[in-house]
Amino acid sequence: MKRYVAAAALAGWVGLAIQQYLIFSSRWDAGASLLGGLINFFSFFTVLTNTLAAVVLSYAWVKRDSPAKRWFLAPAISSGIAVSIVVVGLAYSLLLRHLWQPEGFQFIADELLHDVMPVLFVVYWWRYVPKGHLRLKHIGLWVIYPLVYFGYALLRGDLLGQYQYPFIDVGTLGYPQVFVNAGGILAGFVLVALAVVRLDKRIKPRS
Repeated sequence: MKRYVAAAALAGWVGLAIQQYLIFSSRWDAGASLLGGLINFFSFFTVLTNTLAAVVLSYAWVKRDSPAKRWFLAPAISSGIAVSIVVVGLAYSLLLRHLWQPEGFQFIADELLHDVMPVLFVVYWWRYVPKGHLRLKHIGLWVIYPLVYFGYALLRGDLLGQYQYPFIDVGTLGYPQVFVNAGGILAGFVLVALAVVRLDKRIKPRS
């Protein structure tokens, strides 16, 4: 287990570090604020979710106990992050992948954050997160995260005129279509969450 979670955590942190470097580099070349680049970096649902996944994996690797470790490794929390990172991978593949062809370090970062980490974290959840603890009520808690992010993304986009994802670009699509798109993604989130809860009940708990 230790080797697996260490490798998975490293993959997550490397992907995040490369993406942050690319954002800083582009803003440095443009003479823009690096602080703005940091805020922009953490304004992506992909980045936030991969950060949470990397934190969980890192806590699973370290031996020292702490309240934060117990919270992140709680089945309800780790499972909610698993749902979110699966949605990250699915949304990218279905809605965004066809829009561009990244190369070089950007290709590496995209693969790590959108393809590799969802698989690695799902395997971690399947093999190492204690089972039999999830209930349908947890889905209500998990959806708070994407809903809060959606509200933030709309507010940020309205203030700056820059939306992090094209399917929530109010300036291009208008609010009705954006809410339809967001509703579809939220429905997908709930379906993934229902599958996770069902699997949690069916997988035999490890001794």
